[in-house]
Amino acid sequence: MLNKDFCLSSYIAYRFIYKDEYEFYPGMKHKLYEAIPDKDRIPVTTSKEIGTEIQKQFDELYSKYKKIGILLSGGVDSAILASYLKPGSNAYTFTTTLSSSFNKDVERADYYCKKLGLNHILININFEDYKLFTPVVMETKCAPVHSIEPQIYKAALMAKYMGDELMIVGESSDLIFGGMDQLLSKDWGFEEFKKRYTFLEPEKVLENPVDVSDLFEKYRQKGDKIDFLTFMDEVFAIESSSSYLNAFGTANLSYYDPYAKLVMKEPLDLYKVRNGEPKYLIRELFHSIYPEIEIPFKIPMPRPVDKIFENWSGPTREEFRKDIKMNELTGNQKWQLWCAELFLNLNE
Repeated sequence: MLNKDFCLSSYIAYRFIYKDEYEFYPGMKHKLYEAIPDKDRIPVTTSKEIGTEIQKQFDELYSKYKKIGILLSGGVDSAILASYLKPGSNAYTFTTTLSSSFNKDVERADYYCKKLGLNHILININFEDYKLFTPVVMETKCAPVHSIEPQIYKAALMAKYMGDELMIVGESSDLIFGGMDQLLSKDWGFEEFKKRYTFLEPEKVLENPVDVSDLFEKYRQKGDKIDFLTFMDEVFAIESSSSYLNAFGTANLSYYDPYAKLVMKEPLDLYKVRNGEPKYLIRELFHSIYPEIEIPFKIPMPRPVDKIFENWSGPTREEFRKDIKMNELTGNQKWQLWCAELFLNLNE
């Protein structure tokens, strides 16, 4: 069913189109990630069990692939996975010459590589990359994309050039083991969680906004509460993982997330998460591998959108309002507008 206004509102609000039956244009079918079924996931209770199960997965992967690389940040998730790679493997870290904000990320990743004997490869990201690769990943997805997708695609192309047959990512760890500490910070009311999770309100930027708030209704509970844990397991997982699926798929390179196969056997200890111990099991495993260094807290994937779109005046197409307060938007929100307009321009 064609409904450009709905698709545009859904992307602006949530960074993906959450209803499969709606499409932007004829012949386009957007692609979404399908989570691993619960019956196929491995329950774990301790950090030691997590390490054991990750090792089993790597043993199986190395029985199929000769060269395995990894997207390596300065955070704990990918650093743990890097320790299971064979020495000499390629590790790819994003950086940018546009800002020094991500230098610490590179420094930590370089430390991991030197300790583990990995070949450290930096992937520089700039506006030319976004202009070059964003149309490519949008064509595959049949929709506007997340800002990480063009740069993951660039890294995937480099990995293929370097001969890697499979790329490892640690994207699912935050969701499974309690790393989304801000979204887990309290028991949310329905309306406040809806406002917190909406990345950009469609009515603030679109001429014909569509109400897309029904995404949350499935998770509404009595007393104006919301089952935010299930919401994140189901909705956030699709939005986030679909970005990796699309970027690597566009490059025709396989990727694998060992964390995605795991599930906590015991309920997440929200008290620990809310009192300074997000991903407490993962942090324990990191400490056992790297006991000599301080455990870093969550480090988002570097995306230089703040600098790139700092002085951008905004979209000009008729679908967008003419009175958008661009100075009040974040770099990521500006990216969504830029990406949405580019998508519309390329398909009309």
